Amino acid sequence: MSNREPEILMPSEGSAREAGEFVSQPAKLLRIAAMIRELLEEVRRSSPDEAGRKRLRTIYGKALAALKDGLSEELQKELETLTIPLEGTPSESEIRLAQAQLVGWLEGLFHGIQAALWAQHMQARAQLDEMRRRGLSPGTPEGAPGEGPRPGQYL
Repeated sequence: MSNREPEILMPSEGSAREAGEFVSQPAKLLRIAAMIRELLEEVRRSSPDEAGRKRLRTIYGKALAALKDGLSEELQKELETLTIPLEGTPSESEIRLAQAQLVGWLEGLFHGIQAALWAQHMQARAQLDEMRRRGLSPGTPEGAPGEGPRPGQYL
């Protein structure tokens, strides 16, 4: 993974963005992560039979495909290199490992998003503090203190 933190894009920004790490559907990722975490807990509590393990393999594959829909190409590639493919009828331990690995990756992604949001918040706060230090209120055009707003150009 690169040194950049993943960022969340609003739906209108998604088509304009081509490179870098970003998440276009954070709510979808959270829902899938919660589902996978519950499945992992269920596998830990019980011993699924062969049919159950096949069903879990199918769910796991669909969850991976759904996750990729909301990720940038860079994050999709990272996910592909780190996930374990489940083939045939996986054992309980294979299922546990695959799901734990996926949950861990998702948690890392969410921590990266939180760090990026915190950094953005701190940057905005620093800008606001700088404006206050210089005697400007938010939205006031830069000029001599006490001048008041200058008339703008209108099209």
